[in-house]
Amino acid sequence: MNKIYFVGAGPGDPDLITVKGLKLLEQADIIIYTDSLVSAELTKKANKDAQIVKSSGMILEDMVELMAKGSRDGKKVVRLHTGDPSVYGAIYEQIELLKKEGVQSEVVPGVSSVFAAAAAVGAELTIPELTQTVILTRADGRTPVPEREKLSSLAAHHATLAIFLSATLAEKVSEELLGAGWDKETPVAIVQKATHPDQLIVHTTVESLPEAMRENNIKSTAMILAGNALNPSRIHHEQRSKLYDKEFTHGFRKGVK
Repeated sequence: MNKIYFVGAGPGDPDLITVKGLKLLEQADIIIYTDSLVSAELTKKANKDAQIVKSSGMILEDMVELMAKGSRDGKKVVRLHTGDPSVYGAIYEQIELLKKEGVQSEVVPGVSSVFAAAAAVGAELTIPELTQTVILTRADGRTPVPEREKLSSLAAHHATLAIFLSATLAEKVSEELLGAGWDKETPVAIVQKATHPDQLIVHTTVESLPEAMRENNIKSTAMILAGNALNPSRIHHEQRSKLYDKEFTHGFRKGVK
């Protein structure tokens, strides 16, 4: 019985899959992929005899049954997820049901859309003395969040926020950040379909976020990055990393005054 591989396909660009993920894809006998999000170009990397299954029309039990049967038949099965499977990947319930079937699995990480979005706008999300924390979260919508994890509570830290799955909740996002004391001019970068050919980048502010979403007709597949790290003009010389400072001594270099 073979184990199941949950592989992160990356954010969109087929070249951003990991080397390990690509090798598994090329070796797989069965590939079940999230066709609503994962580039079909990746499935062209599969061997010509592989069974390729689109999962957008399937329910959880159908996917698990197909994976478990493939495993029992000695097939190498790859479940191809968008981004990194461990962040909003809905893999937990698949893995638990597979365990009940006696099937083991392995998760192969991928490039998350949060990092693809940061790369697209050329931003470093952690700036010394400005913010050293990135919070990955979502607004409270059809899928609720725990009370202690409401956006307004997390925003109180004034760290960089990476807000997933909230393109239709821009009004709520803006209101909660402002309610948590954020300056209305705090920079926001919206990246829709990061690394896809039709990627769209919109720079705005916390106050103007809802308007920017409406004007650009952004309703899905968008990462919202918010915080002062998104605006280079707010980053001062003193906030540079000490790692490359000529006066900073570490294990590989002695600083010079």
